[in-house]
Amino acid sequence: VTGALTSIAPELVSWMAEDIGVPLGLVTEFRYPGHSVDRCLAVPDRSGRTLHRYLREAAAENSRITLVNPMRLTSILPDVSSQIQCQVQAPDSEIETVTVRSVVLATNGFAARKEMVSRYLPEIASALYHGGDGSTGDALVIGDTLGADIAFMDSYQGHGSVATPHGVIMTWAAVMQGAVLLNINGDRFGNEASGYSEYAVPVLKQPGGIAWVVLDARIDESCRVFKDYQDLLEAGGVRWSDDVEKLASTIGARVEAVQRSLEEVRILTEGEAVDRFGRVFTGPGLRPPYGAVKVTGALFHTQGGLRVDGNARVLSGGVPIQGVYAAGGAAAGISGHGASGYLAGNGLLSALGLGYLAGRNVIGSDV
Repeated sequence: VTGALTSIAPELVSWMAEDIGVPLGLVTEFRYPGHSVDRCLAVPDRSGRTLHRYLREAAAENSRITLVNPMRLTSILPDVSSQIQCQVQAPDSEIETVTVRSVVLATNGFAARKEMVSRYLPEIASALYHGGDGSTGDALVIGDTLGADIAFMDSYQGHGSVATPHGVIMTWAAVMQGAVLLNINGDRFGNEASGYSEYAVPVLKQPGGIAWVVLDARIDESCRVFKDYQDLLEAGGVRWSDDVEKLASTIGARVEAVQRSLEEVRILTEGEAVDRFGRVFTGPGLRPPYGAVKVTGALFHTQGGLRVDGNARVLSGGVPIQGVYAAGGAAAGISGHGASGYLAGNGLLSALGLGYLAGRNVIGSDV
């Protein structure tokens, strides 16, 4: 699957940009954790909501697509005549049966279903859930009735900096450009640049399950392209301090501890020492005034699901189930196990790439 997705990615990007008009651009001002070259493409405001809007508009304008929303798929039953009986239900309506030749399960993962999260992802089960209410594992329930294979059920995307109590993402781009995370004692507690997904649990292990992202005016300016950061600014989620004393008061830590942490960052940035946590600091260090954002760790979405092949076909005993496909969080992702394998873009590549492969395969089989 990984090979199929990486192979189809250039064609997918060209189709999105040229055929349906999504304004994608290469992110060059920084690199996300784990990326060795510039490979992330995004809409101008880096917002998932904006990308979703472009895709919905393209679907609405296509006369061959009938978009019914909200609508829930409750079950599917393939039969010997290559037909699939789908039971669907709109809110406040009776269950309807629709007969189709193919169905793509794109119901996302199970992050909104607490009992499944507790079963498969106990390390993040107590975290804030920052995702859609519809991610209730429907594809897994349906797949179970078909005898579908599942894989990587312990895999997920976490995030180490969701502003609290605002519930808005504090972009990790700040960290990649020099910001640090301090706990309420004023101490750093790990290598922030290791990745926002794997940093969710370390943040949750801090006193009160919170930390503070500390940035400066340079980093603030670079983050303003992100719609999430704009929203955070409007909500008053970035608190500014002219000096270390005010910053420590904001965090609720001793001045000496915060001063020690900032001095450590200065020494590391200037190359005078090696970070005890393994982070490599580059660029200018943090300078006053300092911005501080109170954050917590969160679960964004699960990465385990139905096993699929390189055409996005759902497998049962390693054999494709006729006419049944899966994409996005409904399918097993490409992040491996746990949270540390997730790289920025993995989830979208699985969602858009498997969806594209499924659609191409359905059309290619004249269905």
